[in-house]
Amino acid sequence: MKIKLFSLRSLLVPLALLSLWPLAAAAQSVPPPPSLDVKSWILLDAQTGQVLTGSDYDERVEPASITKVMTTYVIYDEIAQDRMHLDDDVLISEKAWRQGIDSSESRMFLDVGSHVKVEDLLRGIVIQSGNDASIAMAEHVAGTEEAFASLMNQHAKQLGMKNSHFVNSTGLPDPQHYTSAHDVALLVRALIKNFPDDYAMYSQKEFTYNGIKQRNRNGLLWRDSTIDGVKTGHTSKAGYCLATSAVRDGRRLIGVVMGAGSWNGREQSSLAILNYGFRFFDTVKLYEAGSPIQTLRIFKGSTEELPVGTIDTLAVSIPRGAQDKLSVQADVQQPLIAPVQAGQTLGTVTVSLDGDTLLQEPLVALQEVPEGGLWDKLVDEVRLRFFE
Repeated sequence: MKIKLFSLRSLLVPLALLSLWPLAAAAQSVPPPPSLDVKSWILLDAQTGQVLTGSDYDERVEPASITKVMTTYVIYDEIAQDRMHLDDDVLISEKAWRQGIDSSESRMFLDVGSHVKVEDLLRGIVIQSGNDASIAMAEHVAGTEEAFASLMNQHAKQLGMKNSHFVNSTGLPDPQHYTSAHDVALLVRALIKNFPDDYAMYSQKEFTYNGIKQRNRNGLLWRDSTIDGVKTGHTSKAGYCLATSAVRDGRRLIGVVMGAGSWNGREQSSLAILNYGFRFFDTVKLYEAGSPIQTLRIFKGSTEELPVGTIDTLAVSIPRGAQDKLSVQADVQQPLIAPVQAGQTLGTVTVSLDGDTLLQEPLVALQEVPEGGLWDKLVDEVRLRFFE
């Protein structure tokens, strides 16, 4: 890995972390990705957020019951904001109950007029894919399912889900209810990152409510112990869909398959892309969060040196065996003049693979440097005239 660190006299506008183009398309050291008989699919590295490979993953598709990942995301956020609690009682409305009656394969078997704990309803949504539980929670959170859908869309916008729009909490078909494989992967990544303890519910294999035991529809939970979620979906138009996530040797990948032709097809396709990603790609940690990437000269301050780095751990996903082709370049505002605040953006750090940019992140001051004394300022004023 090559590290090229130098300073520029002009401040380059810092960019947010960029998702990588499909790495498999550019990599020559790995075989081509699997050929899948599905509408769209994607494989994402959970740590870096980079797209490893995929097909048509920004195309709008019907999400079916994968919608319920967003439903639970909203609920988990409400709990995190202390606006709701797991042991709260929820009144089951006639609408929620009737939706359960109408959804013979996706129901928790709730009774109209009964009171059910939030935690049980969450399990009913995650494990049993209960439409009745989804509507009950939507009404409990927002008053109506329509108002709840507005919250879903607000969260989608915050997460950068550019090809998603929700009109219900269940995933029942509607022309204005859509997402993309890429958006689902972004949502799953945010779910795991922001609510890791709650996400554990997605690995639960079965749940009994009202005397009825139901199995999780994600059959991969039984077939591969490294897989700990996430959610299935199916309608006649959407086809068979599956969002999965697995951890192997400390690395987490996220796979999303939309529009497979069968139950088994979505599982085989999901296994294929996960196995491909773990086999042929590596996640390389370059710098820990808050560790110095470079030490810079700073003028007119209480000290002459300022360490700079990134707020988050700097890591990239690359094809297997390509680490020697990595380079890191820091572009920094120069000259640096005190005072500087800790965390202040001073430039960018760019990571490239064989000359192609993988990502850019803001380069920040790792400590505060206040103004120096009068003598320090006078001396540095002279030095600045000769600074190159």
